[in-house]
Amino acid sequence: MKANVFSESFVPWKFHPRDVDFEPRATDRRTYITAIIIERTDTSPLDNGDKGVSGEAYTISISVTGSVLIKVVSIQGAFHALTTLSQLFYAHSEPEVDEVDVYTPFAPVEITDAPKSEHRGINLDICRNRISPKDVMRTIEAMSFNKLNRLHLHASDSQSWPLEIPALPELASKGAYHKSQIWTIPELQEVQLYGVYHEIEVYLEIDLPGHTASIAHAYPELIAAYNLQPWSLYAQEPPSGQLKLNDPAVFSFLTTLYNDLLPRTSLYASQFHVGGDEINKEVYKLDPTVNSSSTAVLRPFLQSLIDHVISSTESHSLIPIIWEDMLLEWGLDLPKSIIVQAWRSTSSLASIVAKGYKALFGPCTHWYLDCGYGTWLDPDPSNPDTPIKSPYLDWCSPYKNWREIYSYDPLVDIPEDRQHLVIGGELHLWGELTDGTNLDGMLWPRAAAGAEILWRGPYEAEEETTRRLSEMRERLVARNIGAGMVQMEWCLKNKGGCLT
Repeated sequence: MKANVFSESFVPWKFHPRDVDFEPRATDRRTYITAIIIERTDTSPLDNGDKGVSGEAYTISISVTGSVLIKVVSIQGAFHALTTLSQLFYAHSEPEVDEVDVYTPFAPVEITDAPKSEHRGINLDICRNRISPKDVMRTIEAMSFNKLNRLHLHASDSQSWPLEIPALPELASKGAYHKSQIWTIPELQEVQLYGVYHEIEVYLEIDLPGHTASIAHAYPELIAAYNLQPWSLYAQEPPSGQLKLNDPAVFSFLTTLYNDLLPRTSLYASQFHVGGDEINKEVYKLDPTVNSSSTAVLRPFLQSLIDHVISSTESHSLIPIIWEDMLLEWGLDLPKSIIVQAWRSTSSLASIVAKGYKALFGPCTHWYLDCGYGTWLDPDPSNPDTPIKSPYLDWCSPYKNWREIYSYDPLVDIPEDRQHLVIGGELHLWGELTDGTNLDGMLWPRAAAGAEILWRGPYEAEEETTRRLSEMRERLVARNIGAGMVQMEWCLKNKGGCLT
């Protein structure tokens, strides 16, 4: 706490007009904070009936004499309170020798706070391009500073398999782009422990049966239609290839995989994402165990596979999360114990909770942070009808700027008696155009906007929102996070000057 306040505060000169003396003077009377008392109570200061949410509540009281009293019911609440307390302070531009060089203009103050959503997360793709464990730990620090509490690692896809699996050693040794890009067991453990230390649950996704072509490097017999051309007939993006649906060897492979991976990750996580999105039916015409693209033929095989995956996950005391496709597109019979993640549209969430399932929001229309950067596909010179043409948009354009993040109201179409099933959401950063070099700017400050919606609920962004998010950006930069800009400095210096 002390280190954060002293080393990671910033001088807020951007937020004041030129030549305005906004800092305490050396001759001003000073009151010092000499102790912070944290008191654990049995009753939440904001008990809304949701134990998971109200358990994170906290109060902060800073008196005129400088005493600080924090009341919480949980460690999570204490962590949030100390985070908020650190964000009340600014650095002084001319610190006195041997004197405290930070101050707060907000004391005395009384704060009572609690999140609206239990699950407040980011989904980070670590397999399409290199995102190292150190990159992820840096992201965890920034997430914690914004009171996010779930990091969903999309840990395998068609392009590469970076996770070390000792029971299936060739998965990573052959499936990763390069041996230097393998996430070892100690590295994964370090990342998950780092999450624990920052009150963030780091959980994994192994997507299937789609998005599994990288398995073919080690186990080609398990994959149908691997790396076929034209790839667009068999996949959303290259290379094509999906797990066979009716092959006992696939079930055996998954059992071995889960019995290796899940006991290790369950030490630090309560959830596991089983995937289930974007299945290409044409692949299964080429799957000798199925030989059909008919939904009616495929559904029973898919049901059997997903039943096995969910059962395996729950046998390790993990809560399965699954993409909406399995419920809404394929109509599978899923247990009510799972969590369904919406992504396709703003209407998906209402459809999920109408069926009685707990749900996570984060639609591609609003909360996909990789959209709007342009297509990464190249035009085929032999194809006169190539779709890769000016202005070279990607599939989910336009760019989702921070105002668009704020504009999303997940509960707008949800009946009041179903809103309790909406347990939270995630911002998504898919990795086609992201690696460790540009990761910070792809996430921040837009993820901070989503974090605020997840914490306090939806509301309309105004000038005060701009200024608040700009301040968070400055605090992130002070913590060596390469966050992008929110607002032009002139507008911050001249409050009300950029309204239109």
